[in-house]
Formats: sequence, C-alpha cells, structure tokens
Amino acid sequence: MVATQQKAPSRLTMQTQEIAENTTAFRCLDWDRDRFDIEFGLQNGTTYNSFLIRGKSTALVDTSHQKFRDLYQKTLAGVIDPQELDYLIVSHTEPDHSGLVADLLEIAPEVTVVGAKVAIQFLENFVHRPFQKQVVKNGDRLDLGNGHVLEFVNAPNLHWPDTIFSYDRKTQILYTCDAFGMHYCSDRLYDENLAEIEADFRFYYDCLMGPNARSVLSAMKRMDKLGDIATVATGHGPLLRYHIGELTGRYRQWSQSKSKAQTSVAIFYTSDYGYGDRIVQALANGIGKTEVAVETVDLRHVDPQEVRELVGQASGIVIGVPPASGNGAENASAAINTIFATVNEKQLFGLFEPGGDRDVSVYPLRSKLEELGLTEGFPRIVLSQLPDEATYKLCEEAGTDLGQKLNGDRTIQSRKAIDSNLNKALGRISGGLYIITATKESVSSAMVASWVAQASFEPLGISIAVAKDRAIESLMQVGDRFVLNVLEEDNHQHLMRHFLKRFSPGADRFAGIKTTQAENGSPILADALAYLECEVVSRMECSDHWITYSQVTAGRVSNPDGMPAIHHRKVGSYY
Repeated sequence: MVATQQKAPSRLTMQTQEIAENTTAFRCLDWDRDRFDIEFGLQNGTTYNSFLIRGKSTALVDTSHQKFRDLYQKTLAGVIDPQELDYLIVSHTEPDHSGLVADLLEIAPEVTVVGAKVAIQFLENFVHRPFQKQVVKNGDRLDLGNGHVLEFVNAPNLHWPDTIFSYDRKTQILYTCDAFGMHYCSDRLYDENLAEIEADFRFYYDCLMGPNARSVLSAMKRMDKLGDIATVATGHGPLLRYHIGELTGRYRQWSQSKSKAQTSVAIFYTSDYGYGDRIVQALANGIGKTEVAVETVDLRHVDPQEVRELVGQASGIVIGVPPASGNGAENASAAINTIFATVNEKQLFGLFEPGGDRDVSVYPLRSKLEELGLTEGFPRIVLSQLPDEATYKLCEEAGTDLGQKLNGDRTIQSRKAIDSNLNKALGRISGGLYIITATKESVSSAMVASWVAQASFEPLGISIAVAKDRAIESLMQVGDRFVLNVLEEDNHQHLMRHFLKRFSPGADRFAGIKTTQAENGSPILADALAYLECEVVSRMECSDHWITYSQVTAGRVSNPDGMPAIHHRKVGSYY
C-alpha cells in the first residue's frame, strides 16, 4: 500500500492511505493544536480522520474540521469526484468531524446523509438547506455492494448524544469516531508502538469518555455482537490494529471500575447549545476525579422514564438550564418537570446557565429545588461573557466540590476500615511540608503537599504524589511546569492556614499572599524557605493518587540558615 502526503502552511497536513480493500483513510494532521474541547492541554497535537469506502455505491465516513476546508476538498477530489459519492455517514455532529458537511453538500447535493435521528436533527439546524437523509438505528444495515455491508451501532454520549459506530463486515473495520481515539499527531497510521501512545490514550479517555463510563460499557456490549474486528478506525489519532484487544480492554476495565461507584451524579443539559457541552465536560471531569460516576443526558432527547430512572439512582443532580424556545424546548421543559417530580431531599444539586439569549433563568430552578428540600452542591454558574480557560477550570472545581461532598461519609468509613496497628505504623513515615504552585494560561492553583521525594540525580528529578481530586492535578500533566515551594520550620503556619482552607470554585488561591513569578510562569511564595522550578516528565497512576516524576530546572534558597518544616502524622489512612 502506498501512502501519499500533501503539505499546507501552518503545520496542517493531509495524509491518505489505503487501509483495506477499496477503503481509504483521509487523515488531517493538526500538528500544533495545543488545546481541545474543554480546553485540556494537548502535548502532541491531534488528527481528524475520515474514510472512503467504495463498493458498487460509495460512502464517506465523516468529514473534518473547517480549518482543513481547502486542503481536504483538494485531497478528496484527487481520489474521487465528490459528485460520485452516494452516502455521507455522520458518526456524530461535533464540528471537528462534521465541520465540512455543508461544504460537501454544496459540491455533492445528491449525496444521502446517514446518521442517528438526533444527528440528522442537529444537521438540519445548522446546514440550512434541504438534503437527502437516512436515519439509522442500532442493528440497521447499509449494503454498498461488492460485500461492503455496513452495520450501525448505537453509541450515544460517546461523547455526544448522537454518536453511532459503523462496522464493515467485509473488511472487519469498525468506524468509531471519538471512541478509542486519542489526541496524538504522527505520521504513523497505526498503533505499532504502544508505549509511545498509551499516556495520550489514557488522558483522552479520562477527559472525554470516563465521565460516561456506563455509556461506554453499553456501546461495547453492542460491539461484542459484531464479530471479529481487524481495525478500529478512530476519529482522532492513529488507527488501532496492532493492540486492539489491549486498548479496548483498558476501556472496558476503566469503565467497569468507574461504573461500580456507589455514588452517581446525573447531568441534564442541552447539547450543542451555547457553551453547554464544554461546561458539562468540565463539570463531569471534576466529578469524575472524586470517583463518583457521571451520566450526562440531553434534555431535548430524553424520555420521561429515563429521567425518572437516572434521578432515582443519583445522589446529585446537575441541570444546565435549557432554551425557553426553539427545537426541543418542549421536551426539555417536560424533562425538567419530571426531574422536579422525582428528586428527593437527600440529593445535592447544581445549576449552570450557558449564557444563550433564549435560556430559561437559573433562579426559578434554584428556588424550586430548594423548596423541594434539596441542598445546593456548588454555587450556581451563570455565564455573562464568553467563557475562557478560567471559566472551564471553575466548572471543573465545582464538579470536584460536588463529588467530595457526596463522598464525605464514604471517606470517613474508609479511614476507619484500615487495621489500627498498620494505620499507626504507616503514619510514622514522616515527610516535609511544601506548597505546589502552578499557572497555565489564565489559570493558577496551589496545593499543600508532603509526599515529595528526590527521585534522580541525572537529571535532577523529584516525585510528588497528587491526589486525583485535587484542583491542581489538571495543571500537572506531562509537559506542565510548576514550582515546589519548601516551607520553613518556624515560618510556615500562616501559609498552611491559608492554603489548607476550602476555596470556592474559581477563587484566587493567592489573594493576600506575597508572590513573585518564576521563570516558568508559576508563583514563588515570598515566605518559602526555598523553591524549585519543575517540569512534569511522566506520571504513574495509583488507586487514588497520581505519582508525578518531574525534572528540576532551577531553584534557590532564600534563608541559608533556615530549616525545612517537617510533617509528622499519627495515622497513615489520611493526611
């Protein structure tokens, strides 16, 4: 098989390659993209993948991001006349995969658009022109001829409500769009080097799929009925061919672990409206850090029975206020009323308002839920301007606050469960007292730490254990930079009091604290005994912590005669 590659300015390139008989992959390589979706950082760019299947009829699976418009159309036209396309399969309508649908319909107006019912409805709202369409549901088939029979798998909430998979029985290729993908830009078409991609694979799962673990498992049950899968043709990153069993097995393992959580939160919102999707993803990420299960549901397309089941099982309810008018508004209003009829006073709730001109106000919903006896789990979030990274960080912290509150009793029980003698013995391991400070773009955070140790001489490196539910954890990904502030024995109590207090979501951790800026951009505490500037090199996952290994790039002692503060514990089951 021969690969061809065409280059364009600004580090956007196209790669085309035959991946099976009469099947071509079009990979749009976005080498320099460093932010995606909920503004989580990308270390290795990303790709947007689409695929051409030629039987007696011809089908294109997904398009690409609008930024690739000219390059994509030129590359596609070099392989097939777009007017010869019979079908355009839309795996889901997120703009990075469907951003060129309207353009394709201009040059191929006779093509039939195939998708889930919700996807077709979404497309009708933003294409603004009539088009031929075919709604498919789980188990439906599309015969392209010459043995290429596509079977569709319903996979809602991975990670949009309209997602479908497509399976070609002749080539045994499963087209999964976002699922099993990763934000990893490389000339490598496949997953040959597992060690090279597994960190990005896990990070992608945690950010996009983990919050919908139950939906992942439901989709994988349907996948199991398809038969052998030779290739997983993902929408982002390399295609899976060499390590399919290993990587899909990890999805199953991670999702089973998350779905077994005793505590869950149901998030009801309106997809593809304002900034609701990104807010939901940030909230879900924050909740997921606390090992609380999350289920996200589009208010416009949920039926009353599903609402009753989710609310009845959930310990927490989060509602993104829907539009008062427009497509699906009536169903959204009915779903809200079903929520009101089903909630109980033991539940916590949270509300957010995406900021659309037609949104229902958040305040009547808050009053109604409080009237029903529910307690607010985080301060309502109302957007009055375009959200930025700090906004999404606020949402993540709000989700973490909600999860921590729901987990309060379980945390106390787990502390009591450990053997008393073992607990006391483990507590005799002493540590220092440090404050980690980090800044990325417009977001800053800080954390008191004691599980810190030097880990290497060449290069100079340290290891730090960071609890998964800490706000700073998302600022300590591979490649991120931070400062480790070493506290002084007789001059640390005021810093401990300040940084150990509970901050409200989005609050400035450094208000009233004297700081200077390190070369890496993070704050240095003026009253620290010493500081080290660090960059995260790798991370290892433990049950409730991440162990980060970081290279030390600079440092200084402010008081040569000072002694570092020491942390002594009596028990080992909590800090």
